[in-house]
Amino acid sequence: MKRLLLCVVGVGALGCGKSELARKSTAAPAKSVDYFHVDAATAGTISGSIVFRGAQPKRQIISMDADEACQQAHAASPAYNEPVLTGAKGGLANAFVYIQAGLEDKKFEPPKESVSIDQNGCLFLPPVIGVRAGQPLEMKNSDRVSHNIHFMPVNNREWNEQQSPGTPDVEHRFVRPEVMIPVKCNVHAWMHAWVGVVDNPYFAVTGPTGAFTLSNVPPGDYTIAVWHEKLGQQNRQVHLDASGKAVVTFIYR
Repeated sequence: MKRLLLCVVGVGALGCGKSELARKSTAAPAKSVDYFHVDAATAGTISGSIVFRGAQPKRQIISMDADEACQQAHAASPAYNEPVLTGAKGGLANAFVYIQAGLEDKKFEPPKESVSIDQNGCLFLPPVIGVRAGQPLEMKNSDRVSHNIHFMPVNNREWNEQQSPGTPDVEHRFVRPEVMIPVKCNVHAWMHAWVGVVDNPYFAVTGPTGAFTLSNVPPGDYTIAVWHEKLGQQNRQVHLDASGKAVVTFIYR
């Protein structure tokens, strides 16, 4: 009798396992995301420039006395802290330009290729960078000293990690939009950078000319925003016709 009971229990357990397996195998597949694809036939361009008018703040040499290796890296040419960097005609560099509003009903697929920030000469290069939400961001260390990567977001998870010289690149992703995320090195107090995280492909960081171009933009009404570390944020309303070209200028004083 005992032997028969054990057999029945064993068969029941096996049958239960099969039922569970059957339920799992018939579960509905994960729903695919319906990403928006731009119609090249009607897409247009938004371009413009960021300009600074007025007396430019005096640049200051960055003191790296705290680390001999960092100091030696700039023995021939010192590094400067230039909070407002402009070109010959007042073009403002290191300004982050992006479409802030007007794309809420569209979801864009995050790119698989990564963007990177290098710790080189005991500086974050570039000091301002843009990345898509969910896109890989790689941190490199080209120096002979250790650094500490410390991202301090508000709308994403904080990230703080040491990176020794010669070690592999460190990869991270920010899942939610946030403009801007400050970055610092806890080892070298003068090292700072900023990361703009957006949920669309329309953003740019200006060079010394202050010019920017946002290409392949679907027609519509948009809010274009520009952010600068010292000069703050501005925005403009822009209408883009089908296959059109819109131009906008931002002036800081």
